[in-house]
Amino acid sequence: MLEPFRAIVDGDEPPPSGSRAPGEEDLIRALQALLKIQVIYADTPGIGRSYELARHYAPFFRDYFACLGYDFEISHRDQMIFLRVPAEGARLDAPAERLRKDETLVLLSLRLVYEEGLRDHRVTTDGIVESTTDDIAEKIRTAARSDPPEETRLIDILRLFARKGAVKLGERDRAERVTPLMVLPGIAVLSPDAWMDQVQAWAASVGDGET
Repeated sequence: MLEPFRAIVDGDEPPPSGSRAPGEEDLIRALQALLKIQVIYADTPGIGRSYELARHYAPFFRDYFACLGYDFEISHRDQMIFLRVPAEGARLDAPAERLRKDETLVLLSLRLVYEEGLRDHRVTTDGIVESTTDDIAEKIRTAARSDPPEETRLIDILRLFARKGAVKLGERDRAERVTPLMVLPGIAVLSPDAWMDQVQAWAASVGDGET
């Protein structure tokens, strides 16, 4: 077992102020949460003390994930902790798996909606931009010049990115047939600038009829 891991669970490293030292299960859960979700927040449900522990024991988490090829980062302003996947080199891990075309277009649209929210000063103090599924569909039509997924598929894709910490879904308005959503700051982690440039160029070529 890693010595720094043992030092934490044995209490040799000071625990968070006013809190007990984590046990093995607590620390393992925090590591697994970041590996699975990639972006976690102080209020991410179902992760226990993962955010608190990752923030407090940041040097351990940073070194651990560096061994796996990830950059561990903390955004105190957004109360967000995340793993950044380096763009270079071939990868075999789950976060680097290729997205399907419709998933790629939805992710691109979420990032564009978020950037527009920042530009138009529509971002909340928590770093959230409010939007709807109609906005996402329209962004796919205009920015990617492609047909958006049908509603059920679009919701499934948004739930995928919700599990990654990029968006939160609200309750569907049955009369308007639209679902409100909140685009979270983690969208910039899942769709970094270099990726955006590549996808926008690809989307333009698809819109021009290229394969």
